Order: sequence, then structure tokens, then C-alpha cells
Amino acid sequence: MLEQLIPFLTASILLTLSPGPDIVFVLVQGMSKGKKAGIITTLGLASGIIVHTSLVAFGVSAIIKQSETLFLLIKIFGALYLFYLAFRVFRSDSGFSLTSKSVVVDKKRHLFKQGFIMNVLNPKVTIFFLAFFPGFLWDPEGNTVFQFYVLGLLFMLQTIIIFGLVAILAGKISLFLNKHPSSGMVLKWIQIVVFVGIGIFILLP
Repeated sequence: MLEQLIPFLTASILLTLSPGPDIVFVLVQGMSKGKKAGIITTLGLASGIIVHTSLVAFGVSAIIKQSETLFLLIKIFGALYLFYLAFRVFRSDSGFSLTSKSVVVDKKRHLFKQGFIMNVLNPKVTIFFLAFFPGFLWDPEGNTVFQFYVLGLLFMLQTIIIFGLVAILAGKISLFLNKHPSSGMVLKWIQIVVFVGIGIFILLP
């Protein structure tokens, strides 16, 4: 079990630290509205993970019960999708933008709701979980729904911790990024290595 959970948690942390719309959303809220607003946004975004985990848990678990071949195909699809994400990151700009219009929020009381909806209505999250989670099941013949929820809760916990720290340290992080523009390139290659590494891990017997 630990042989799967430790690599899963390591990969999850690296992915959460990578530049993306969610972390930018939290960072800007922390900068503009204060750390409390950033933390509320974090809790909203993280809560959406439960929905995506449920979709993957019950859908993939049903497939596993039907056919091991279909489960293998899901893992292959997952690896290919992760390789595709690595390629997209490779082709993308390495800049870290903090000016996206999507991060504008009117009132603090809407932050949790907006973060939750932002996460739940993003189909790319479900597709990513579908690609990411099955490769880390430690007993495909056991209770896979339970295993998916363990993975989902771990992913949610580390997301809350990391995004929460980003919200609290928003000002310092923003200052560092402005002073070190090359940090975007470093984060870009971290994403590429992580995506490719997870894809290879999933394909290993």
C-alpha cells in the first residue's frame, strides 16, 4: 500500500505546486483580498475534488469488475493523456501570469462557492483524475471505491495545505516571481518531468 501511496503523494504535491489556473486564482485572492480570502478560496477549490473523485471511483470501479482488459486500456489511456499534457506544457509559454480576468471576485462570501463551482465544472479535472488515479491502486481486486477515496482525500489534503500556504504567503511569492522571471521555466520543466514520470509509472507492471 505504501509503495503506491508515497509515489502518489509525491507526484500530487509536485503537480499542485505547478503553475495552473487554480493556484493562480488562490495567489491573486491572497494578494488582493488577504490571506483569509485565499484560504476560503482554497477550501472551495479543494471541496470540488470530492465530486471528481466520486465520478472516477464509481465509474472506474464498475469497469474493473467487468474486465481487466478494459482496466488496462484505461491505464494506457491515462499514460498517453499524461504524455500529451507534458507535450502541451513543453509547447506552452513558461511565463507565470497573475493578471487573468478569471480571478476577479466581488465578495468574500462568494469565494467558497466560486472556488467549488470553478473546480466542479472543469471537466479537465475529472479527465485528469481518470488518467492519474487508476495507476496508483494498490489492490485492483479489492475494494477499489475505498482506494479511490483514499487517493482523493490525500490529494485534497495536500491541496489544502499547499494552496493555504500560497494564500498566506501570497505577497512574498508574488515578489519572488517578479524578481525571478526564470522561475517560470523551472516550474515548466518540473511539470514535464512529473507528467512523463507518472505516465511511465502507470505503465509499469
